[in-house]
Amino acid sequence: MSGGSRRTARNRGRPLTRDGSDGRSHRDSRPVDAVRKVRSRDHGPIRLMDVSLKTLLWLGFGFVAFISVFLLIYNYHWESRHESPALRRLERVVTPLQAPKMMDLAQFQGEHKESLFWGTYRPHVYFGIRARTPQSLIAGLMWITIRNGQYFLRHVCQDSDDLSTYGWKDHNGRNYGRQLIVDHGLSFTTSFLKEKKEGSGFGGDWAVRLDLQNAKSIVHEGNEDTTHLFFYIADEEGNSLNVKKQVFETRDATLLAFGTRNDIGGWELHLDSQRHVDTHFSGFRTHHMHNLTELVQGTLAFHARRTGNLQLSDTIEESSNVVVIQIPTVVPAKLDIAFVSGTNMKDSLVDQRLHSLTGEILSTRLDEKQKEFEDKYLRYFKLKDKVDSELMAVGRAALGNLLGGIGYFYGQSKIALPQKNGDKFISYWPAALFTAVPSRSFFPRGFLWDEGFHQMIIGRWDADLSMDIIGHWLDLINADGWIPREQILGAEALSKVPEEFVLQYSTNGNPPTLFLVVRGKDVNTFYWHGRDNATTKELNPKTLTSGLDDYPRASHPTDEERHLDLRCWMLLSADCMHSIAELLKIENDVTEDYHTMVKQLSDFEKLNQMHLDDVSGAYYDFGYHTEKVRLRWHEINQGTVQKELIRETLEKPQLKLVPHLGYVSLFPFIMGIIPPESPVLEKQLCLISNRSTLWTEYGLRSLSKTSSLYMKRNTEHDPPYWRGPIWINMNYMILSALHHYSQEDGPYKVTAGTLYQELRSNLIRNIARNYHKTGFLWEQYDQQTGKGKGQRPFTGWTSLVVLMMSESYPSLQRRNS
Repeated sequence: MSGGSRRTARNRGRPLTRDGSDGRSHRDSRPVDAVRKVRSRDHGPIRLMDVSLKTLLWLGFGFVAFISVFLLIYNYHWESRHESPALRRLERVVTPLQAPKMMDLAQFQGEHKESLFWGTYRPHVYFGIRARTPQSLIAGLMWITIRNGQYFLRHVCQDSDDLSTYGWKDHNGRNYGRQLIVDHGLSFTTSFLKEKKEGSGFGGDWAVRLDLQNAKSIVHEGNEDTTHLFFYIADEEGNSLNVKKQVFETRDATLLAFGTRNDIGGWELHLDSQRHVDTHFSGFRTHHMHNLTELVQGTLAFHARRTGNLQLSDTIEESSNVVVIQIPTVVPAKLDIAFVSGTNMKDSLVDQRLHSLTGEILSTRLDEKQKEFEDKYLRYFKLKDKVDSELMAVGRAALGNLLGGIGYFYGQSKIALPQKNGDKFISYWPAALFTAVPSRSFFPRGFLWDEGFHQMIIGRWDADLSMDIIGHWLDLINADGWIPREQILGAEALSKVPEEFVLQYSTNGNPPTLFLVVRGKDVNTFYWHGRDNATTKELNPKTLTSGLDDYPRASHPTDEERHLDLRCWMLLSADCMHSIAELLKIENDVTEDYHTMVKQLSDFEKLNQMHLDDVSGAYYDFGYHTEKVRLRWHEINQGTVQKELIRETLEKPQLKLVPHLGYVSLFPFIMGIIPPESPVLEKQLCLISNRSTLWTEYGLRSLSKTSSLYMKRNTEHDPPYWRGPIWINMNYMILSALHHYSQEDGPYKVTAGTLYQELRSNLIRNIARNYHKTGFLWEQYDQQTGKGKGQRPFTGWTSLVVLMMSESYPSLQRRNS
C-alpha cells in the first residue's frame, strides 16, 4: 500500500496517481461527448479557460462463466477443440460450487433483505448512496474547493485531495450515519437517515443532512463564504430521469428530480433549505458511472469557458439517466435532501413522509439515532470502566468508519489463464459482494483475509449484518473450494486498481479461509503458492498470498518450503471444520480427516521438530535459504544505458530454518499451541519483550531489528512494508494470546499478564494519539516514532483497537498436547 507508485500493497494493487495536468492539450469544445475519455484516477483542477473533455468507457456485465470460456477457446485458437484435462480444470475455476446459495436462505430474505436495501454502500466516494441490487439508483455528493487560486471538484476519496480529515463519527451499519469532512476552509457534516414509513416503496425512504461551517482558524480562499455543492442521482439500469425546477405549494421542499423503477416504484428527490438557493442542473445519458467526476468537471469547465460562470448549463439530454443538481450556498448553511419511494402508489402519503425527513423532525431523529449508537457502543463493548472518554471517542469513530465503509459491489473477477497465454483471462461468474473495505481512498473493495478481522468487530456489533456479509463471501466459492482473494467487481472498483494487479490466480489462496488446495510436498506441511522463483529484481521473493507481502521467507522458493504461519492457519481451519461437523452431527470420511488433521497439526513435539530453533527458542519457516543475497546496480544497454537493481546470490542455498524473527515466528504462540508450562513459552515471552528484537513503546515490530532484512527495500521501487512497521491486526492477535496465557495456570502466567497490560496500553495510546493529531486511523505505525504510516483513512483491521479497548478476543480453540 505505501511506497512508490509501482508498490504493491500486501495482497493489494496500489492505485495510480497523477498531478493536476494529464499533459494533453485541451482543444475539444464539445460539451458532453468530449467529456467522455479515459478511466479516472486522481482528479486535477477544473480548467476554466482551457478545457479537457474526457470520454467515458462503457461497462457491461459480460456473459456467464461457461460462455466466457467458450469465447476464449474460439478467439484464442486453442490447439484442440475437444475438452482436455486443462480445459476441464479451467472450467471448474469459473464454476460455482454446486450447493444452495447462502443468500437464498430464508434468514436473508423478507424483512432482513428490505432493511438493508438502501445504504451508504459506495465507500470509494466521500458520500454516496446505493441499493443492494446489481443495477441500482445511486446518489452522491460533489463539491468545489479552491486552493492556490484553482478550482478542484471533490467526489472520489483520494489521498491527493489532502483533506484535513474525513470519516464517519457514527454509523450503525444499517440506517444511520454521521460523517465529518474538513476540506481546508470548509467543514461540514453529512448525516444519513433511512426510514420505512406507510406508503413508501420497497426499502423505504432516506434523507441526507448537509451542515456546512467555516473551518475555524483557517482563512477561506477565494469566493468569500460561497460554496458550490453538487448532488446527483443516477440510474445504472438506464431508466430516464426527470427534472422539475419548481416549488410545490403543498410541500415545503423543492422537487429536484423524479422517476420510476420496477423495484421501488415511483420516486422523488427533494431539497429543503433554511434560505433560498438558486439551483442549476444538467442531465446526461451515460452508462459510465465510474466517470461521473469527469462528466461534471468537463461540463462545468466547458460552460465556464463559454459564459464565464462556474455553473451547470440548466439543460438535460434526451432520456437522461443522470441528473446533477448544483446548489450554490453561503456558509454557514444547513440543507436537507429527501428521497421518497413508492410515489406512484395510491395513498403514498408523500407530503407526510417528506415532512418527517426534513427540518426539525429530521434533527430530532438524527439526535435520537446518535444517542442510540453511543449507548449501544458502550453496552456492547463494555467500555465504561476500561477507558476514558477521550479513548472511547476514538473507538467509536473506528467502529463507525468500519461500518460506514461497508460497500455493495457487483461484477466479475478476472481470472488469469495459464502462463503461456500471457495476460489473458477468463471471467468469474457475475456475482454480488457485500463487504467491509480496508481503506476508502486506496482499497475500497473486498479482501478475503482482511474480512476475517473485520467480522470480529462487526459480528459483535450486529450478528445478522455480519452473517449477511459472510454469506456473500461464501457464495463466491467455486467448485474447487476457492475464492478469489481480492474482489474487484464492477467498473467503479476497477477504476481504482492498476491493470497489473487486476488478475486473480486460482492457484493462490489467502488466510484465514479454505487452505486445503495449498498442501505441501510432505504430509502435514504447507507452503504459500505464488512466490516467484525466477525473479532477478526482488531481494526476497514476495509472498502476497500470505497477506504479509515482503516478510522474509526462504531466499529461493521451492515446493520443499514449510511455511509456519500457513501450518497454523490450517490448524485453525481444520479445527473449525471439525467443530462444525460435530455441531451438525455429520459423520463421514471427510470429517474424520479434519479430526486427524487437527491432532497432527496440534502435535507440539512434531511442530518443534519442523520449525523450532532450540537455541533461541524461536520458530521459523523452513526452506532453501542463504543470507548472502543482495541487490546491486547493473548497467543495462537498451539503446541507452540505464541502471537497474539486480539480485545476486553469493552462496548456494541450503535446506534449513529461515532465521528471520518476526510476526511469522509467533504464530504457534498466537494459536496457543505451546503448552502453558513449556519452557518454550518462556523463550517466546522473552523474544516479545526484548527491545532489541520486537518490543517498542508503540506495539510489536513486524520484523526483528536483528534480521538481516530489517527495513531493507525489496526492489528499487518497493520500500520495506512488513519488515519493521507495526501492524494492528497482528498485534491484536499477539495481544489475544498474551491474554490467554495470563489466564492459564503455569509458571509464566504473571509474565504474560504484565506484558499483556503494557502492550495493550502502548497500542491503544499510540493509535489514539495519531487519531487526535491527524484525524485518521492509519494502515501501519512507525516502529521508531509511533507515527501513522501507509494509507489513511485505514479503518479496516486498525479498527480492532475497539476490541483491544473492550478486551474482547477470539476463541481460537487452542489444543495443547
